[in-house]
Amino acid sequence: MKTLLDRIQRANRPAFHQLSPQQARVAYRMGAEILDLPRAPLARVENLSWAGRPARLYASSFDKLPVLLYLHGGGFTIGDLETHDSLCRQFALRAGVAVLALDYRLAPEHRFPCAVEDSVAAMRLLFEQGATLGLDAMRVAVGGDSAGGTLAAVCALQARMDGLPLALQLLITPGTTARADTESHARFAKGYLLDAEAIAWFFAHYIDNAQKDDWRFAPLHAEDFEGLAPACMLLAEADPLVDEGLAYADRLRMAGVPVQLELYKGVTHDFIKMGRMLPEALAAQEAAAQALRERFERA
Repeated sequence: MKTLLDRIQRANRPAFHQLSPQQARVAYRMGAEILDLPRAPLARVENLSWAGRPARLYASSFDKLPVLLYLHGGGFTIGDLETHDSLCRQFALRAGVAVLALDYRLAPEHRFPCAVEDSVAAMRLLFEQGATLGLDAMRVAVGGDSAGGTLAAVCALQARMDGLPLALQLLITPGTTARADTESHARFAKGYLLDAEAIAWFFAHYIDNAQKDDWRFAPLHAEDFEGLAPACMLLAEADPLVDEGLAYADRLRMAGVPVQLELYKGVTHDFIKMGRMLPEALAAQEAAAQALRERFERA
């Protein structure tokens, strides 16, 4: 991990917060899969429209498979179907499930709660019309990394309110608090891939300060966690977001929600997309796949 961080520093590329959102999207897309595994060939990879948004469906067969709705990371401001293509293929391949990746609206053109609205609409539509894609619409999970992990946690809360039988919430290095004020935010503020300046830049584009206590931005602020879908949480030790991830796992457990928590030592935010270099990335991908398989078998 340190070797990778040293290489990134020597490359001396402009930080996202030094760019416009449009420039940052291009920069992220160009570098997003450099450390990812090669894109695995799959029997089924289809671009489509879902709940009014571009989406991409991945599956290793044309069987009637359970489906994971996947929400990409990128601080609600960057990221798209291309930046997380390799990761979605790995989940589809390893878990033997279908993965529907959603290209939700991004800030600053579409500020909070647009990303939430898109994600929830896509989840609801999977239960209602997933069968039209040849999927098992009775077995649905939701997952995401970073900002996508936040959106996945919010979807799980909404699914409980809607009475939807969500099989699993897969939360990879999610943000869950409102103010970026935990100890890990201070400990890993600079030099660990996701800097404090970048977090502030993302949030400034996405949400007004007065809205930050809304549980749809900070799911740890929700009033009730009972009855939520089981969670698989994959966290990185050297990540500004690690404390809020641990806090969310604790709150879920206190409410009686089954939680599988995996904390990967010595790695940073976004590590799961570094499968070419980090064995921890491969371990995390396999842990996610195993959680999906087990929960779908019970659903």
